[in-house]
Amino acid sequence: MPSPSRFLRQALGLLLPVSLLVQAWAKPADLAPFQTQAAASRMSLVLPVYPLTPDEVKAQAEKAMQTADTALAALAAQDPAKLTFANTFQTYDAISGQGSTAFTIVSTVAESALSKEMRDVANEMNVKLQEWSVGLDYREDLYRTLKTFADTKPAIDREQQRLVDEVMRGYRRAGLGLPAAERKEVERLRKNLAALETKFAININEARAPLDFTAAELAGVPESFLNSPGVKQADGRYRVMANITWHRDAILENARSEATRVKLNQARMSLAVAKNIPVLAKLVALRADIAHRLGYANWADYQTETRMAKNGAAALKFEADLVAGLQPKFDAEMKILQALKAADTGKPDAVIGLADVPYYQNRLKQERYAIDTEALRVYFPYQATLEGMFAIYQKIFGLKFTEVAPPYVWAPGVQLYVVQDAASGAPMGAFYLDMFPRDGKFNHFACFPQKIGGVLPDGRYDLPVAALLCNFPEPSDGKPSLLKHSDVETLFHEFGHVMHGMLSRSRFAAQTGFSVPRDFVEAPSQMLENWVWDKAVLDTFAADYRDPARKIPAETIAALTAARQATDGYFNRRQLAIGSLDLKIHTLSVDDAWLADVAELTNDVTGKITIAPPPDTAWAAYIGHLAGYDAGYYGYLWAKVMAIDMASVFKTAPGGFLDEKVGRRLRDEIYGAGHTRDVAESVEKFLGRPRSQQPFLDYVGIKK
Repeated sequence: MPSPSRFLRQALGLLLPVSLLVQAWAKPADLAPFQTQAAASRMSLVLPVYPLTPDEVKAQAEKAMQTADTALAALAAQDPAKLTFANTFQTYDAISGQGSTAFTIVSTVAESALSKEMRDVANEMNVKLQEWSVGLDYREDLYRTLKTFADTKPAIDREQQRLVDEVMRGYRRAGLGLPAAERKEVERLRKNLAALETKFAININEARAPLDFTAAELAGVPESFLNSPGVKQADGRYRVMANITWHRDAILENARSEATRVKLNQARMSLAVAKNIPVLAKLVALRADIAHRLGYANWADYQTETRMAKNGAAALKFEADLVAGLQPKFDAEMKILQALKAADTGKPDAVIGLADVPYYQNRLKQERYAIDTEALRVYFPYQATLEGMFAIYQKIFGLKFTEVAPPYVWAPGVQLYVVQDAASGAPMGAFYLDMFPRDGKFNHFACFPQKIGGVLPDGRYDLPVAALLCNFPEPSDGKPSLLKHSDVETLFHEFGHVMHGMLSRSRFAAQTGFSVPRDFVEAPSQMLENWVWDKAVLDTFAADYRDPARKIPAETIAALTAARQATDGYFNRRQLAIGSLDLKIHTLSVDDAWLADVAELTNDVTGKITIAPPPDTAWAAYIGHLAGYDAGYYGYLWAKVMAIDMASVFKTAPGGFLDEKVGRRLRDEIYGAGHTRDVAESVEKFLGRPRSQQPFLDYVGIKK
């Protein structure tokens, strides 16, 4: 059984129908008719059952494990002479999917529940679920039964054979070919690893860094931030939470005081350091040990075997080549920022530090490209932006979203939508929206799959369910929540993951959309970021909330693009710093891993690729990807190169980014295909040609 954590952590006309734009204002519909409609189409639209108390969290997790154990025992005990694909691998996949659903529900509680006690118990059960899942890889009775059938070389179709091959590869990667004592030790180490990864994530989620500043210290910071809920204190000072990303951005991009920016940046880069650097050091050493015992040179080789890169050396080369390729652009950008700081401070030899980069990048946008990122927010009120995005995705993918009254929500304001095929009306899944911050909630932006789609034993298709957990600014003082352009880009990206989950139509849970290789899983979402840079797309929803007739001028969008390209060198080098550190610590030998100083490595790699971080910090402690996306962060850029390539097909289509014909091809060849075939094949089927890096180079401003 795959670890449940992999499911957690992997326009013909330019105007859209008014009906799509106003639909979200309607009273939520009843869920029951959609469920009836699904049943009539041989589908099942059943929402996950969420525990309501700490005791229910524990009971639900334990029941899921017991139910799966009973089903797996029955599978393993079958007469070897009567084994079929249906009663072996297909059944195994269905049980795996149910186990993953149990894990994702408990994980959602851990990341979103209002009650700390609920979150604590959910985290405790997460550890048990992961340990249980690891233990399944070492059940010899189950392995023997599956291997017995696989060894008969059955006449099965391509997708079935793919499932058989990958399950058996998973057993090899778990160490089933090792002697019993060594296999037992690998199992023990993997369980320890799962517990440590959960601890790492908990420490990040619980990290807090409140900083109080005077109005003078926050000179330049927008009033919209200063008037946000919880910021102004009784003593007249302003509380900034360094652990909240949009708080950090508001200060680093706008505070004129360098001392304020440095203080905030120091706090941000120190989050969870005391707790998580020791944990990360243990994680790195454990991973190296496990990889060595399984016959791999290092953890990166182990992790990338199932990905497009295939080995750690290929991933490292990809990173190094991009670092070198971006060097001239990075140098040019740093020279411009240094000149801005020199002029600002009157010091010709002024040095650009990490805390200076967002501020002077923002200044550059305002002065050289006449862009005021704060002023642009009036064009992106949250609700209109959400509805506009819905309308676009409904149009290009041929879908319909309907808000329904949820039978249960885990916090006030959580919404539920049903997705239907626009042509047939057939339900395709459902998704929750949990979009604003609150204490104890997951503090970034992500899609959490809630239920994996797949064919049930009776032949019905069990429809997928997903949840989007975000932290956009809340409405305040009679004003709507206003998003930055970068927030809109994030929204389009994360909802792309929802689309990936909804549109995948794999028969097997192990081949659903999110099961694609980890260095590709971001590509379908990264591609959709391109929509928010297009004038025709933005005109469908972006308007001044005070005067809806006012659209973003074409020259502003052109300036936005030029400004993005002006800072893309630094942005991508920062991504490469994270990816390179991730690979550096995971290509260490066993001996070197036990001796490694993770904090020192963090700062050394950062300084070589971007800018040296402040002393006594180690941002790796607050990078959640290092527990769950380990040896995989390189995949963001690996995938983005493909994402920009795929977006270029829309760019040249008759309907541009709103072209429904290309959208349907994307839905079928990329999202719908999921992991039923090699993703390289899916990408080239969509492109209609071999892959190319040139669209990515054009995107960042490096012309051929």
